[in-house]
Amino acid sequence: MLSKLFRHEARQKSEHSKRLYAQFEILYTLVDFLAAAFFIVGSVFFFYESLMIAGTWFFLFGSFLFAAKPTIRLVREVKLYRLGDDEDLAARLDR
Repeated sequence: MLSKLFRHEARQKSEHSKRLYAQFEILYTLVDFLAAAFFIVGSVFFFYESLMIAGTWFFLFGSFLFAAKPTIRLVREVKLYRLGDDEDLAARLDR
């Protein structure tokens, strides 16, 4: 299975796979943008002692968003893989 993940062909197999790929790319970009925004706000907050605790929370949330990015990519690739290999997956489930 791992050799078939992250293959470009899976992204273009059908209209459904193209749409799924595009949706995950939008989600990935949104998470990337939000993580960057959280880090920028956290950085600005660190200039003010009264906002340092809030800044720390922004850094923490930004870190979680950055950690979500590889998860989003992996989920996308597994879904694309499953779209292209339904028969193979069904055969493995019957064993």
